[in-house]
Amino acid sequence: MSEFGTILEDKCMNFSIRIVGLCRFLNEEKHEYGIADQMFRSGTSIGANLAEAQCAVSRNDFISKLHISLKESNETLYWLRLLYRTRFITEKQFKSVYADCEELKRILMSASKKARANNTPKGTEKNNS
Repeated sequence: MSEFGTILEDKCMNFSIRIVGLCRFLNEEKHEYGIADQMFRSGTSIGANLAEAQCAVSRNDFISKLHISLKESNETLYWLRLLYRTRFITEKQFKSVYADCEELKRILMSASKKARANNTPKGTEKNNS
């Protein structure tokens, strides 16, 4: 795996650790289980799908797993916004975790676009004429 991939993998693992901690806080301190469970699933799935992409059986499988990671990051952002707007987390908590998730989303979006562009067979690119 490239250095970029290792950095992304580390960022995903660190984010998953933050999500686990936040969900533990939500369960133990706020007694919030439903949204916490949804966020736990989507937030830890970002890195899990990236790990699956590393063992993809084809380029299309790799692209699909990257795209799933991207979708999971977007879903996690939704749950974070909901937790903040329903006052289960503070503005400080929200801004910190949200910023980390946004960063992952941007990286995954870029990687996904690049992987799809590199997967286009020669001669089938869009012609702007």
